Amino acid sequence: MAMNVGTLDRILRAALGLGLLYLALMSDLALFQSAIVRYGVIAVAVVMLVVAMTRVCPLYTIFGLKTCRR
Repeated sequence: MAMNVGTLDRILRAALGLGLLYLALMSDLALFQSAIVRYGVIAVAVVMLVVAMTRVCPLYTIFGLKTCRR
């Protein structure tokens, strides 16, 4: 697959992924006490981090979007 995630998009996804992981694993907020919410947030965070590392977003491919210059 061709890269379709630009640098700014990549940085924002990585920051969001790390922030969500922190909240799900280290936070004592009542929202994250439910296992469904906690594991759902962890899954979203992992997807964000994988997309940031690989620079390929499957949803961007489906909709024909591209935020990189190449």
